[in-house]
Amino acid sequence: MRTLLVISAFVLTLQLTAQTPYETGMNNAFALWQDQKNTEAVQLFERIAAAESDNWLPPYYAGLIEIVSSFGLKDEALLTTKLTRAKTFLDAASEISENNPEILISYALLNTAYIAFDGAKYGMTLSAENAAIYDKTQKIAPNNPRVVLSKAEWDMGSARFFGKSIAPFCADIERAIGLFQEEEQTIKYYPYSGLDRAKEISANCKKETSPE
Repeated sequence: MRTLLVISAFVLTLQLTAQTPYETGMNNAFALWQDQKNTEAVQLFERIAAAESDNWLPPYYAGLIEIVSSFGLKDEALLTTKLTRAKTFLDAASEISENNPEILISYALLNTAYIAFDGAKYGMTLSAENAAIYDKTQKIAPNNPRVVLSKAEWDMGSARFFGKSIAPFCADIERAIGLFQEEEQTIKYYPYSGLDRAKEISANCKKETSPE
């Protein structure tokens, strides 16, 4: 028994010491993000991006954190500052990985953050931009589950805004769920997430579209 414990400890030590500085940094950045220490997480992703100049993932995540944490803000100046920084990070990621669907749909999410803040001010222009982004991503990666999910969420938001049924887009959510379940996760730190979100939306779809 003691021998097994020693071996287990040795293997664990090897696993820990085998981490590269990049892996250590990325793991620490994700831990900060999980702890809702967004500023620190962004700063660490930014430092990793400076060291990993040919890797699109660190600037992508830095931008994504800025975007996600901008929803719900009441201060337009702060919103603009965060989303301007986010765009800078996404631009850097896009220079490394051109026409990357994960980055493109993050641009759409950035636009959505502006629209959510003030639809009257940003809606018309940025809605057209998002339509173009989703058209492009569907051509590039029609079976990417995050592309399908993001487009369906956008369509649902538009339908609700105009007082229309979301039912036609619930099928897209179900398709996204199927694609998530089939997706092979082979790249470390790749943004594979989204299945839980899709399932949550699917449940809401059933509630909203079921007969009373």
